[in-house]
Amino acid sequence: MLWSALLPSPAHSPAPRTEAAQRALATWALQFTPRVALVDEAVLMEVQASVRLFGGKRALRDRVLGEGREVGVAQLAWAPNGLAALALARAGIENGFKRELDALLDTLPMATLSATHPHRLTLEHIGCRTLGDVRALPRGGMARRFDQHLLKALDQAYGLAPEVHEWVTLPEHFEERLELMARVEQAPALLFGARRLLLVLSGWLAARRAGVTAFTLKWAHDAMRARAAGEGGEITIGTAEPTRDIEHLCRLLAEHLARVQLLAPVGDLVLVATEVQPLHEVSASLLPDAVRQGEKLGLVLERLSARLGPQRVLRPVLCEDHRPEWMCRWQLAALPLPRHGAPTTGLPQPAFLLPVPLRLLVREHRPLYQGELVLLLGPQRVEGGWWDRVGDEDRMRNVVRDYWVALSPQAGVVWVFQTRLDESACWFLHGHFA
Repeated sequence: MLWSALLPSPAHSPAPRTEAAQRALATWALQFTPRVALVDEAVLMEVQASVRLFGGKRALRDRVLGEGREVGVAQLAWAPNGLAALALARAGIENGFKRELDALLDTLPMATLSATHPHRLTLEHIGCRTLGDVRALPRGGMARRFDQHLLKALDQAYGLAPEVHEWVTLPEHFEERLELMARVEQAPALLFGARRLLLVLSGWLAARRAGVTAFTLKWAHDAMRARAAGEGGEITIGTAEPTRDIEHLCRLLAEHLARVQLLAPVGDLVLVATEVQPLHEVSASLLPDAVRQGEKLGLVLERLSARLGPQRVLRPVLCEDHRPEWMCRWQLAALPLPRHGAPTTGLPQPAFLLPVPLRLLVREHRPLYQGELVLLLGPQRVEGGWWDRVGDEDRMRNVVRDYWVALSPQAGVVWVFQTRLDESACWFLHGHFA
C-alpha cells in the first residue's frame, strides 16, 4: 500500500483557522484519490490505486509536492500505512520506503505517534525516548498499565494490524474562505491569496470531473475602516467554456482585479463556485496534460475581453445565409458560438469579397473587367433576404442574382453576378479568387 501524510503549515494562529486549512487541504487532495482522511492535524491519502493513473509514483509525488506547497502543505511523507506516514511527516522524513519500516520507525521520537501523548510522562520516567523503546516494552505489562489504544496504534503503525479511517466526503457545493496573512490595500495583490483558493477549487472540480463556468471572489474589509467603505466587495468572473485550468483562471482573475479599486484594506477572502458544469475532456487521461501545446483561442479571447472590455473584442461567425454579404457576421467574443455554419454551395467561393459590389460595363451583352470576361462556371442562383429589413426603413435586403466564375485577361479568375427581375439586368464584380 502507498499512503501519504500531508501536514498543513504550522499554526501560529487560532485553532479554527488550522481546522479550516486542514479541511481545505482535504478537499484539494480528493482529486488524487477518494480515500482521504483527517487524522489529528494531518490529511492522509491512500493512493495505491491512483499511481498508474497519475503516471507512476515519481510523477504523482512531484505533482503532490509541487501543488501542495501552494495550498499550505508544510511537510509531506510517504509510507506503507497511514499512521507510519503521519509519524514520518512529524519527524520531517519524506521517504518511508528507503529502508525497512520497522528500523525506520524505531528511530523516531516517541511523540511522533499520537497514542503515546497521554502516557508521555510515564514512558519518559521508565526511559522511553523513541518508538523503538516503547515497542521493546513487554506487551503484557503495557496492556495492564496502559490502555489498549497504545498497543493498537503501535501495531497499526508497524503494519501488524489494519487501519480503519472515516473517509472525507466531497462537498456538494464549493465555498472556501481564507484569512490573509496581512491586510491588503491594492486589489491586484489579492491574487496571491486567491490563487490558493483557486487551487483548492481546481482539486474539487477534478474530483467531480467538472469545470467551472463562473466563480465569485468576495473580500471582507478590515474592521478598522471608514463607514462609507462598507463591509466588503465581490467580483464574478465567467468563462466561455467549462474549465479547471488553474493558470487560465488566475490570469483571468488578474485582468479583472487590475480594474478594481479597494475602498478599505482587506483581511479575508471567500471563493464560491457559482456555476459548475460537467467537463468532457478530449484527452483519454482523467488529468489535464502536463505540457501545454498552446493556449486555446477561446481562452485568449477571454483574457483580451477582460483587459480591453467585452465590446472591443469581436469574432466572426458563419451564418446560414446564401447571400455572400451576410454569410458572416461579427459578435462579442464572450458570447457562445451558434451551432450552425455557412450553407454549402455548388460553385467555388472566392477568398476575397469586395465591400460593395462593383458595377461592370457591358459590351454586346458581355461584361468587361480589365478585358472581356469569359464565363467559366455557372450560373449559381441566389435568392433571399425578403425577411431582412434595413433598420427602420421600409425596404428589405432582398437579392435575386445569378453568380458566375469568370476569367479576366488581366485580373485572373473573378466572381461576378448578374441581377435578375430588374428593369435592366446588370453585371457586378463581387470577389477575387486567390
